[in-house]
Amino acid sequence: MNILVIVGHPDPESYCSALSRAYMEGASGRNAQIRTIDLSRISFDPNLRYGYRKRTELEEVLIKAQEFIKWADHLVIVYPTWWGTMPAILKGFFDRVLLPGFAYQYRKDSSFWDKLLAGKSARLIVTMDTPAWYNRLIYWHAGHHVMKRNILGFCGIKPVRVTEISPVNTSSEEQRSKWLEKVKRLGSALA
Repeated sequence: MNILVIVGHPDPESYCSALSRAYMEGASGRNAQIRTIDLSRISFDPNLRYGYRKRTELEEVLIKAQEFIKWADHLVIVYPTWWGTMPAILKGFFDRVLLPGFAYQYRKDSSFWDKLLAGKSARLIVTMDTPAWYNRLIYWHAGHHVMKRNILGFCGIKPVRVTEISPVNTSSEEQRSKWLEKVKRLGSALA
C-alpha cells in the first residue's frame, strides 16, 4: 500500500508531528511505501488569490504534493482542531492543491461533478483540547464532517476514518505515550 502522511500543524515540534512519526513507524513494519508532506517544513502561498476566476500558478512543492496524492492509496492527515476545524495552513493547502481537473471536475452544463480521487481512503488523526464528548454532543463533530464530506468526500476519497486524541492540553506524559502507541498500532494495521 502507498501511504501519504500529511502533517497539518504549522509547528514542526508539535505533538501532531510526534503522532505522524508514530503512525509511520507502525506502517513501516508492514512493508508499506510511505511519503510525507509536512506543512511546517514547506513554503507556499496558502491563498487561492483569485478563487477559480483566474489560475494561480502552483509552487513546485504543491505540484509535488499533487503527485504524492495521485500516488497514494491511503492518506493519513494529522492535525489539531483550532476553532472547531483545521489550522489555516492545512485549509490553504487543500485550497491550492485540490483543484478542478485534479481532485474533481464539474460536468459540462451541470451542477454535478466527477470525483477524480475516488479509490483512495483516508485516516484523520485529530488532536483537540476539547474533550471528545463535548465535541460530539455540543459541536456535533463539525470539523470532522467538513473534512470527511466537504473536502475529501467531495473529491471521492472514502472511507474516511477519524481518530480523536483529546483532551491534549490537560493530558499527562503517560497519556501522551499511550496515544503514541495507539497511533503506532493504527499504522501497523494500516487503518
